[in-house]
Amino acid sequence: MAARYPQIQFDTANVDAMCMWLLKNPFHYDVIVTTNLFGDILSDLCSQLVGGLGFGYSGNIGQKYAVFEPTHGSAPKYAGQKKVNPLAAILAAKMMVEWLGEAEIARHIENAVAAVVAEGAVRTYDLGGTASTTDVARSVAESLRFAHAMR
Repeated sequence: MAARYPQIQFDTANVDAMCMWLLKNPFHYDVIVTTNLFGDILSDLCSQLVGGLGFGYSGNIGQKYAVFEPTHGSAPKYAGQKKVNPLAAILAAKMMVEWLGEAEIARHIENAVAAVVAEGAVRTYDLGGTASTTDVARSVAESLRFAHAMR
């Protein structure tokens, strides 16, 4: 495939070496194409670089359809406890909205998440807080509502 696109820089690496290079210089990479297993390993590593699995989201994009999801999985051991960080799910929805062509709405969602994280008042356990999943989701929704009202 790389031969068909000579203008795009292409390289190959083993997953363990890729982990090292991502830690050393994460800004060197724009896109990484990999198998599901290695993608899972690399996405967990990269999520930790930005704050933890609660921030990791992904898109599986095809010719006509796409699926967007948090990269951390379903976390069944936390089922019903309302303690899991919802930001990855919200950011996956942002990515979906962006893919659907609604760049402005996507930008508002991203800005709302960034505002809640920067404020730091509402945090789930993985970020050192005690807020519930619902508390964080409500804070993001309130940030969106506030930003909309300011326009």
